[in-house]
Amino acid sequence: MKKLHLNNRAKWSKSIIFSLVFLVLGFMLSYSYSLSKSQEETGDFTGGAFFEQEEQYRKELIEQQERNKALREELGEKQAAVQKFEQSFLEGESHETDFAKEAEALRHALGLLPVQGSGLVVTLQDGAYNPDSVNPNDYIVHESHIFQVINELYISGAEAVSINGQRIHANSHIVCTGPVITVDGVQYPAPFIISAIGKPDVLASSMKLAGGVMDQLVNDNVVVTLDEGQTISMPAFLTES
Repeated sequence: MKKLHLNNRAKWSKSIIFSLVFLVLGFMLSYSYSLSKSQEETGDFTGGAFFEQEEQYRKELIEQQERNKALREELGEKQAAVQKFEQSFLEGESHETDFAKEAEALRHALGLLPVQGSGLVVTLQDGAYNPDSVNPNDYIVHESHIFQVINELYISGAEAVSINGQRIHANSHIVCTGPVITVDGVQYPAPFIISAIGKPDVLASSMKLAGGVMDQLVNDNVVVTLDEGQTISMPAFLTES
């Protein structure tokens, strides 16, 4: 009887132990399944969020590239406009420089500015008087002789001309009164020194042409001397108002 009681107790103990083992094992399996499911769901969520974020970054990058392209095009247009403006400014500045040079040349030509340069000096003197001559005026310098020299010098490229230091211009009035000449109201006795600024060799060659001005003056008993290569200074005959 006692032996039977011990066997029942042993069976009961084994049942309890197996129950506990199965309970723990079931709990472990359940926990493992839940953990695996949770990780799977978490992994799916993380992967989807990462993909969406990556797609958003891609869209923003494309938009930024489009904006950069538009800005580059706008910058190119602005640079082209600036270059065009600079070119226009340079052309205008060049034109202004040309106008300034032309204006200065005109002032020199009109006698509004003093000038200096190399040139030719032509001196005219009355010829030696011959008592046997009928007319003594045949031996003095007249305004026609002065005009002959001045015109020849201008034709030969003279930039400026003066008579006895007085600058002359297109409207200068030259009159002969006996042995003196009057230039714009100022009288000068002989000799008459006509100075011209220009190329000395060209001016002198023009005066010395055969049958030209110098030969005609000599035929009119006028004493003519030429002095080439001098540095000539002339004042302005007018001031700008």
